Amino acid sequence: MAFAAPALPFVSLGLSVAQAKQQSAAGKYNQAIQNRNAQIADQEATQIEKQTEYELANFDKQVSQLQGQTTTRIFKSGIELQGTGLRVLRNNAEQAEKERNVMRYNSQVAIAQKKEQGNMFRISGQFARQEGRAKAISTLVSAGTTFFGSSAGKSLLGGTKPAGTFDGASSFSQYAANPTGYSGSF
Repeated sequence: MAFAAPALPFVSLGLSVAQAKQQSAAGKYNQAIQNRNAQIADQEATQIEKQTEYELANFDKQVSQLQGQTTTRIFKSGIELQGTGLRVLRNNAEQAEKERNVMRYNSQVAIAQKKEQGNMFRISGQFARQEGRAKAISTLVSAGTTFFGSSAGKSLLGGTKPAGTFDGASSFSQYAANPTGYSGSF
């Protein structure tokens, strides 16, 4: 089991790198989900617009039928198309226009809400992506700090060596006695 101890810092570092990749991938996945939700909200806004056009066309057809029926009733009653008869038709047309305006307004409000919802989904997706990146970076920094604080990391960086290792220049006195480092003769 003693042979596995020197490898532990490397295994830990490898697992931390894998964890960071997973955190980054989770951020990308969450962003993709939010982008899909934004796309659905945009499609719903388009659908509301088309639905409103359809409802307005049906409404116009109904108003036209109502005006025709009203005109027919006015003529059947023997009244000429003036005075009260014209006021009734005019009032019907004004009410129909107000109703059209309300329908358009409500549609525009609903469309704006859906588009805003889509924008919020996109922002949420970008936040999720950044959060995944931040977690990955944090994991890597933590792993790096831990690894380079271990004896294996220190030996890779040229820091303090385990006892009994030779670094070629262990004391100042070696250099003071022979500054060129050459010990042979000419």
